[in-house]
Amino acid sequence: MRNIRVFIERGKDGTYGAYMPDDNNLTYGVIGEGESAAEAIDDFNASYEDMRLSHIKRGKPFEEVNFIFSYDLPSFLKYYADFITYKGLAKLTGISAAQLSQYVSGYRTPSHKTTEKIQKALHAFGNELSHLQLV
Repeated sequence: MRNIRVFIERGKDGTYGAYMPDDNNLTYGVIGEGESAAEAIDDFNASYEDMRLSHIKRGKPFEEVNFIFSYDLPSFLKYYADFITYKGLAKLTGISAAQLSQYVSGYRTPSHKTTEKIQKALHAFGNELSHLQLV
């Protein structure tokens, strides 16, 4: 089964959207919307299931795939705000908490280099946590 990326983005109105990029070579498209990233993902998955059942009902071929959800930086920061504070993320990345807050508010847009820096720091932190043992 192929892996297909799904982009999660926060709109200017504060709602979230989940969609597949156009370059996936599937014969169908699926989108999801919600007040939160979790709601958009749930709506996306429900739409996918509806699409699958519709194809089966009409006797049309349907390629089942696995989804890999990818966030734009502001959506990620907003979605995980209850778990990762701006202050904590600033310590991990060297990017100020104020600057991170500006990304979420839409006042500033992170550069590709900044996004990569944050992703690299988060992956390193996640790797560190995955090897952690508590006694």
